Amino acid sequence: MNQLPEKAQVVIVGGGVIGCAIAYHLTKIGIEDVLLLERKELTCGTTWHAAGLVGKLRGNYNVSVLAEYSTDLYCRLPEETGIETGVRLPGALNLADHEGMMTEYRRLASLQHRFKPTAEVLSVEEIAERWKIINTDGLVGGVYLPEDGQADPVGVTNALAKGAKNGGATIIENCAVTGLHVKQGRVCGVKTTNGDVAADTVVLAAGMWTRELAQAAGVTVPLHACEHYYIITEPISDLPKDLPTMRDVGSRAYFKEDAGKILVGCFEEEARPWGQEGIREDFSFDELPGDFEHFEPILEKAIHRLPLLETAGIRRFFCGPESFTPDDRMLIGPAPELDNLYIAAGLNSIGIQTAGGIGLQLAQWIKTGLPPRDLGDIDIARTMSFQRNRRYLQARVTESLGLLYSVHWPYKQVTSARMARLSPLHYELQAAGACFGEAAGWERPNWFDRTAAANNTTPQYQYSFGRQNWFAACGEECRSAQMAGVIDLSSFAKYKVCGADACRLLNRVCANNVDVEIGRIVYTPWLNQNGGIEADLTVTRLAADEFLVLSGVMSQRRDLAWLRRQQRADEHVVVNDMTSAYANIGLFGKHAAAILSAAGSELINEETFAYGCSRQIECGYALVQALRLGYIGEAGFELIVPTEFAVNVYRALMTAGEAYAITNVGLHAVDSLRMEKARRHFGDDLTSEDTPLAAGLGFAVAWDKPDGFIGREALLAEKGAPRTKRLLQFSLIAGAEAPLMFGDEPIFYNGVSVGGVSSAAYGHRIAASLALGYVHHADGVSNDWCAAGTWEIEIAGERHAAQWHVRPPYDTNNAALQLNP
Repeated sequence: MNQLPEKAQVVIVGGGVIGCAIAYHLTKIGIEDVLLLERKELTCGTTWHAAGLVGKLRGNYNVSVLAEYSTDLYCRLPEETGIETGVRLPGALNLADHEGMMTEYRRLASLQHRFKPTAEVLSVEEIAERWKIINTDGLVGGVYLPEDGQADPVGVTNALAKGAKNGGATIIENCAVTGLHVKQGRVCGVKTTNGDVAADTVVLAAGMWTRELAQAAGVTVPLHACEHYYIITEPISDLPKDLPTMRDVGSRAYFKEDAGKILVGCFEEEARPWGQEGIREDFSFDELPGDFEHFEPILEKAIHRLPLLETAGIRRFFCGPESFTPDDRMLIGPAPELDNLYIAAGLNSIGIQTAGGIGLQLAQWIKTGLPPRDLGDIDIARTMSFQRNRRYLQARVTESLGLLYSVHWPYKQVTSARMARLSPLHYELQAAGACFGEAAGWERPNWFDRTAAANNTTPQYQYSFGRQNWFAACGEECRSAQMAGVIDLSSFAKYKVCGADACRLLNRVCANNVDVEIGRIVYTPWLNQNGGIEADLTVTRLAADEFLVLSGVMSQRRDLAWLRRQQRADEHVVVNDMTSAYANIGLFGKHAAAILSAAGSELINEETFAYGCSRQIECGYALVQALRLGYIGEAGFELIVPTEFAVNVYRALMTAGEAYAITNVGLHAVDSLRMEKARRHFGDDLTSEDTPLAAGLGFAVAWDKPDGFIGREALLAEKGAPRTKRLLQFSLIAGAEAPLMFGDEPIFYNGVSVGGVSSAAYGHRIAASLALGYVHHADGVSNDWCAAGTWEIEIAGERHAAQWHVRPPYDTNNAALQLNP
């Protein structure tokens, strides 16, 4: 055993495939002082019993990037390290037993236009011809992924470990990390059973142990282990060799041929959480008792799909733990609560498929302090502190495991662990027929069913890839918002930034200038050193030393952590998260001013309340901070209301608005309305690898403000160069009858793939299917170039003619933003 050093530049906790991948890549980029500590032996937690499926084309763009790199890496490792990784790539067949699943696979196949990996859509007849041992009853088609296959998880991990050691890393087994050393908000080392180690950076890649290790230091890592089942048959005579992996979502089963046997695993609809009371100290290469009756329904469906299983004996019935997260996405990146601590956990059963990519990305993140590409959808900063609650996690992962093997419908809502965070208006909106969705634990009104309200029933989603059952209601809400609409925006993040140096801090962090008159609202991005967008929000100056920051629901922890990390030791600033202290009630439409005047005690009009201004007014029985904003493209206000007054203010608005047919408006309508005005959405259209210049937000950059801002130098370097990447808006030429887009659809210019859709929605005010998407062209994405070509967008395998818009298609001159007298 290696001697435990007193200090290391980077300490990695956990010797599974993820920890070893991070160590390997750190040494590849020049960080050799790496110490990996494993509590028992490498792979002994979850890695050793993983099914080992690998592949390049996954369900979305970002995960596909990680998976493609991982598969290629595993193919190279044997030559580099001399250790076999067991990679075989006979392809994979994904089966569909209904048209919704088939549409999802066609959309997956369309992704190949943005990658090297390929996909082939198959009919039932082609499936039967190629894989004669499959029973095709009930199928409608499938997709074949020729570069999918399998690897040996233990071999991959050992190869990564050897590569890391060859690069200078130290790996010590049988050395358990028991805690973290923290000083002045920074991790500075680890406590182990063999002594303490000081560290500049610590990475927690400890699988299902990560949550407890992090929580002891006050860090939220929301994951929970579940039982995961598979069987391995006895050898089957005449079984074809190199049989492609098969995924049968309808049966909730996957099939893998291995040395003349078949492995059948499952992702059952209702999983069994495990480890609620903790994991015993000596857990290593352990199996769980399992429950064959729990697995038996899956096996029955598997036999239907692969009849030869009926006569095959079972050599092994296996049950082992795997970690899952509340949203089925990984937890990667710096911990929001502590500096110098990184997390790499919660892999949701795709750890082998993505470990190489995760290792590369996180190693570069550690070296530079910034992610090398957009990792926002797997960044741990998206999570909320309450989500480490064990009861919440136990309820949610019961569902989230099974969601991996279900149709990923647009707007799909989880059903477990609901009613966690309620707006003060929740029951008012419920009575009005709200159909709630969930985001960051909040129950949010996505759309309203007036018939359900009248009949005292609960509205429900009916999912499809077309126009869902709320489509018409959403259209009505969009049109109502033109006249008089109320929107509950209470879930959006709110911060107060106060102190003598508050303006100094914010003006350094904000690309725009927030050193403005009291009562002015400033729209601004926050940038990193590379000019990438880290936040997209508004800052309102309430006093000389007090500011209100409003941001998105999923950015609550992320933005708070970013701002606090930019604060210098000598700056006198207090940053407080006020999200739960205030409701946010949006009032929009031509009659917004008249309604607000009637609900309060002063005349509100264009002369008394200019756009981009904020002040305290009376509304109902409350004093509220009114902000004149127009994200949805209509005149109106956001009212920041102390929580205890929210119902009173809402009722006052609804009463005053009766004469104007005031209507509740849901968040699906907000998405439609903002798309017609080409308003960007952070996390989709704006990410850390997109700059304001590429995103068309140059107007929100104060280039010459005193003392500059974070990212200014990078933007200046970009400013004079051709715009080779640019966010564009499109509508499908088919108009009202056009199919819907949901994101990730490839964009074509003169028949060549040049980018992808970042976000999309149907625009009800103009009756068009709309999208925003980044387009790339080496010589510059100029207006002349855009106008000279023919545009198409591919949706589920079919290309549709599209129109490029140089300006937003709704209310081009912003006349609707003016308040009526």
